[in-house]
Amino acid sequence: MSRSDFPILEVSGLEGGYGKVQIMNNVDLYVDKGEFVTVIGPNGCGKSTFIKIIFGIATYYKGSVKHKGQEVSGWRTDSLVNRGIAYVPQVDNVFPSLSVRENLEMGGISLPTPVLENRIDRALDMFEDLKPRMNDVAASLSGGQRQMLAISRALICDPDFLLLDEPTAALSPLYQQQIIERIDALRSEGITVLIVEQNARLSLSRSDRGYIFSNGAVVHTAPASEILVDPQINEYFLGTKKDE
Repeated sequence: MSRSDFPILEVSGLEGGYGKVQIMNNVDLYVDKGEFVTVIGPNGCGKSTFIKIIFGIATYYKGSVKHKGQEVSGWRTDSLVNRGIAYVPQVDNVFPSLSVRENLEMGGISLPTPVLENRIDRALDMFEDLKPRMNDVAASLSGGQRQMLAISRALICDPDFLLLDEPTAALSPLYQQQIIERIDALRSEGITVLIVEQNARLSLSRSDRGYIFSNGAVVHTAPASEILVDPQINEYFLGTKKDE
């Protein structure tokens, strides 16, 4: 089997948490090349912890994490970035005192200048709202523009796999829609997407498949189109439970 035949991400029996506090329990999950996959579930179910373990931020205990067939469980963050994995956290995802341009440059600080400039131009083509704000400090941006900047900076390292932790949190409905649309459009650039999202319905509407987490474990997985119309899932996870 060639490397291109492997899933972008293949997780089996994953356990981990923060220090000695275990959060994740025997998680199995995969993401194929070119997919948009959404992880949903109630607050505190371990969604964010899961991608932090994958990206080397939370504590890995045991299990397998493979990127394109290569075992990467427990790897350092910089090694994962070098393999083509990028991560956009929910908070503290830009340098507020730096300009938009400086934030983007920080995403490729070790790159030769011509390569860096080319990647900045490509990121700006995807997030054109940032073009007139290049010299403004990030603190002056709206919440939606900050999220666009955080994603753009992650793209500077030219990833093939992007992990996002609740990218629409605290944004206006208009920006929520725009951010999800822009993330979906990244697939045309060869980027596979795994997203953790509280706005489940919006993200699933763009997704190929979904996973539902509860108490640190996967309790259901299905094509996103099926999850969206499942009455029981709608009642408990998508915010459409009717008052008795």
